[in-house]
Amino acid sequence: MNWQAISFDWNQIRAFLATVEEGSFSGAARALNSTQPTIGRQITGLESALGLSLFERTVRGPILTDAGQDLVDHVRTMGEAASMIATVATGRSTDLSGEVSVTSSDLMASSILPAILLELQKSSPGIRVQIVASNDIRNLGQREADIAIRHVRPEQPDLIAKHIGDFRANFYAATSYFDRVGRPKLARDLGEHRFVGSSDFTRIITMLKERGVDTKPESFVTYTDSGSAMWEMVRAGIGIALLPEALGEVEPQVEKALPDFPSFSFPVWLVTHRELKTNRRIRLVFDALSRGLAQASSR
Repeated sequence: MNWQAISFDWNQIRAFLATVEEGSFSGAARALNSTQPTIGRQITGLESALGLSLFERTVRGPILTDAGQDLVDHVRTMGEAASMIATVATGRSTDLSGEVSVTSSDLMASSILPAILLELQKSSPGIRVQIVASNDIRNLGQREADIAIRHVRPEQPDLIAKHIGDFRANFYAATSYFDRVGRPKLARDLGEHRFVGSSDFTRIITMLKERGVDTKPESFVTYTDSGSAMWEMVRAGIGIALLPEALGEVEPQVEKALPDFPSFSFPVWLVTHRELKTNRRIRLVFDALSRGLAQASSR
């Protein structure tokens, strides 16, 4: 360990991370129960200790510099480690017990969350997790769930939202489907195929048109609001669907429609209420989901 290289203090790191997460010095001050001038001094102290400029101060608020962007992932790792230290310091995580409810899309609940929850069960067997598998946006303020996994950042000021990463998606179909009808050779060939989509399949039509592919509503021979049902229909060979690459790339019976077709990306936000700061049980599950979803999004 090069102790001489560590010339900053943890409060400076907290101020930097909170500013990144909240988007402003004032937001960081509220999150840390501090003041805006204090946050500013701490970040200035960190910049001085590192010899780097981390933010550009603009009338629209602080904007990360390239140097600041390079540090974000490392600082988030430090923050997660500090959270676990706090958890252990106030009592072993295996001593925690009780229920935490988590809402996510049904496809996320069935394909991504099981591995994450298995690791959580191993480390904290007293925690019981209720999964609310729904594509509806649940109201955390009314305690319909403790934690939500969403693809849009909520606007309610009483919620804490953490951007976990961006999941990639592409078009997939069963190998049996392509064996039966043939494989597209060019992007425009996709327009001649059958699709499985959500009820709002016009969004997929627009996304494809932006990539030079013309499709028609009648191309969507099956549609459903259940992501899990859509996945099973694809596996059965009904048609092509837009699916997470984290799922499509590991299923041997499914293949990408076009190997070189550009991926789509969609953000993943982990959301909870302000009780996260005082409820160790929710904090433990939030941190476990944060680590697991970040790993899944980087695959």
